[in-house]
Amino acid sequence: MKCKRLVVVSNRLPLAVRMGEKGNWTVEPGSGGLVTALAPVLKNRGGLWIGWPGVPADNASRKTELETLLARRGKAAGYDLKPVFLTGDEVDLYYHGFSNEVLWPLFHDLFSHCNFRPEYWTAYRHVNGRFASVIARETQDTDYLWIHDYHLIPVARELKQRGIRRRTGFFLHIPFPPLDIFLKLPWRFELLDYLLAYDLIGFQTLRDQRNFIGCLKALRGCRVSGRTAVSHVASESGETRVAAFPISIDFREFSELARSEGVTRRVLRLRSNMGGSKIILGVDRLDYTKGIPHRLLAFENALRRFPGLRNKVTLVQIVVPSRTAVEEYHALKKEIERQIGKINGSFTDVGWVPIHYIYRALTREELTAYYRASDVALVTPLKDGMNLVAKEYCASQTEENGLLILSEFAGTAAQFHEHALMVNPYDVEGTADAIRRACIMDPGEIRRRMRRLRQSVHRHDIYSWVSRFLRAGISDNLKDFPQLEFFIPRESALRYGGAG
Repeated sequence: MKCKRLVVVSNRLPLAVRMGEKGNWTVEPGSGGLVTALAPVLKNRGGLWIGWPGVPADNASRKTELETLLARRGKAAGYDLKPVFLTGDEVDLYYHGFSNEVLWPLFHDLFSHCNFRPEYWTAYRHVNGRFASVIARETQDTDYLWIHDYHLIPVARELKQRGIRRRTGFFLHIPFPPLDIFLKLPWRFELLDYLLAYDLIGFQTLRDQRNFIGCLKALRGCRVSGRTAVSHVASESGETRVAAFPISIDFREFSELARSEGVTRRVLRLRSNMGGSKIILGVDRLDYTKGIPHRLLAFENALRRFPGLRNKVTLVQIVVPSRTAVEEYHALKKEIERQIGKINGSFTDVGWVPIHYIYRALTREELTAYYRASDVALVTPLKDGMNLVAKEYCASQTEENGLLILSEFAGTAAQFHEHALMVNPYDVEGTADAIRRACIMDPGEIRRRMRRLRQSVHRHDIYSWVSRFLRAGISDNLKDFPQLEFFIPRESALRYGGAG
């Protein structure tokens, strides 16, 4: 069966919907690498994107009004947008509840943060059934469905239970836990069965792929064959292929923005404001998986053990607000600010403050300026599916004079371990040693390391990721899905140009 159209399904639509001051809907275009990379494919084949618009719409008239607005936006973009409407209670139980109080912490090996409430599980299945109903209504047998992330694991099984047969691929953007962690989940068997309903499952790393296969063998006794790169799993649902597809960024977008006149002016201003101090950069969403308190302990340890760093280095810690209404995140914010206050109170000197703390979302231009201006990026999550901050930093380092310190537990470590300084974020002294090493490293070695990192990100960019997944999911030779032959932007094939 030839696949004529790509249908992307994600928790959120690729745009931001808000209620205006006068009670009217306002829609802002989505941003980010996933939207940038998928838009050409969807446009070229008249594709479809299905997802929650991000706001509750509990009465019929407002739903119709929003559907009309989304239809106009989709027509302008060149592909259709179909909303899945959820009530406020459904969002609380399915999204804030099961997705982010069960799967998010469990899959990041932090099961002590889990809240295994049965009503979360009920709502999770119910909402996934809602998504499946919209998919069944809006798609055809010849469509290829690409489902994204942990919010929507049950979708393929829900479709099959409705008698709907579609070719389906699933990509998990977060890690998949090892067996001893996965066993904590009360609904572990059901979740594995849901995943096995897909034709293709993509993970960020080979480690995640191996963890999943290990859980299948132990809990479901599945037969697994194939090469290391691609596993073939036989089950009652049929055959499922499993592989690693590390996600990436739009290298050219960040590299060109970093060279722009506006960013260059910001970089000069930032460096001037730091008074000659080396800039160490941390950029994180407010989340307990990012290891910000551990990072601050390591920075404090470095200042205590290596007095020569004082007045010579400054940590710029950017924290992007997230889930501010959740008490656990509010407590995390207070702890971060307590630690920063303590460090600054202990070490501040005339003309020098050890930590500059920024708690807000930055524009793309502001963020890129910080990336380019920084001498060291401190990317030390306790666990991450990939961590695109590390790749964005490298792409923005057009002068190739920055160094990356990277957690062993970030998915990016598999790609970057040879040329970044690798650390265990739980090892305070080890991370402090890496900070000192980064600050005294020979500029030639720094440039060599960063050049290799940039080459790697350029070679394996977001367009390559999309192409690889769809090639695996749809056709080995693309005869069934010919737009992939020309969808990759021409600039992605350009030779990497190095510093400039």
